[in-house]
Amino acid sequence: DVMNERAGTIGIGVNAWVWCSPFDSTSVALVAKAAAMGFEVFTMPVEEPALIDVAAMKAMLAQHPLRLHVSGAYGPTRDLTHEDPRFRDQSLQYIRDTLRICEQLGVELMVGPAYSAVGKRRKIPTAQREREWELAVIGLQEAGRMADDHGVTLAIEPLNRFETDLVNTAAQVKQMIADVGMPSVKIHLDTFHMHIEEQSVYDAILLAGDDLVYVDASESDRGTPGKGQVHWEEVARGLRDIHYRGDCVIESFTPDCVAIADAAAIWRPLAPSQDLLASDGVKFLKQLLQP
Repeated sequence: DVMNERAGTIGIGVNAWVWCSPFDSTSVALVAKAAAMGFEVFTMPVEEPALIDVAAMKAMLAQHPLRLHVSGAYGPTRDLTHEDPRFRDQSLQYIRDTLRICEQLGVELMVGPAYSAVGKRRKIPTAQREREWELAVIGLQEAGRMADDHGVTLAIEPLNRFETDLVNTAAQVKQMIADVGMPSVKIHLDTFHMHIEEQSVYDAILLAGDDLVYVDASESDRGTPGKGQVHWEEVARGLRDIHYRGDCVIESFTPDCVAIADAAAIWRPLAPSQDLLASDGVKFLKQLLQP
């Protein structure tokens, strides 16, 4: 099971996007850096499956046995809601290739906004919105079947209104996974997006409940967790009250992240250094979530 029975502690992790993009064979050393900083968990974004060096990652994880998760990256050509079936097929092919990497590395969780392309936001007629929702559900059912075959759970992430027009809140993602109706399709929440879209992060976490399997710890400015306006005490209380057994992973980006910086509007450094963002963040989250 994805949920860790680690005496009730939440693992603290970091996404490689804090330092680099795309993740390739030269990025593997980041696992050692994360381990040295005190992280227990590492999330590897897969922008291009062909760039992932599975053997090198296996060797690195043998030395530094952090728990590994995989984050999907959904650019314009990876869109399960696209009217052109070619792009829907491309998206499923990408998910299939990434799930294969997950299985090779023993990864049980592939996270991210798999339903649509990031940055797709338009005012469209209700009928079209419903059609796109339906396409997302059909696509995620197919992806969920593939995930199940590879022993992986897909965790679906709501994004804020500036990055998607389809799934912005915990209530919407709860509805989406109910419509998908598969045990291999669960929920991923991100405190940055929640800070924009939810009236209460506590209520949002409670609503996600047992379906919540992955949390991104992202500050309101996407910088160092604990230095901004996210209601961290409410986050901690919500996770305690649902007996959350998943991990909490720092996600941020550098302006150098070509694939992500534009969609996420990263125009300036968000901390004095990316290393400080990670090392200050891990200290803060351990105090908050590991009593």
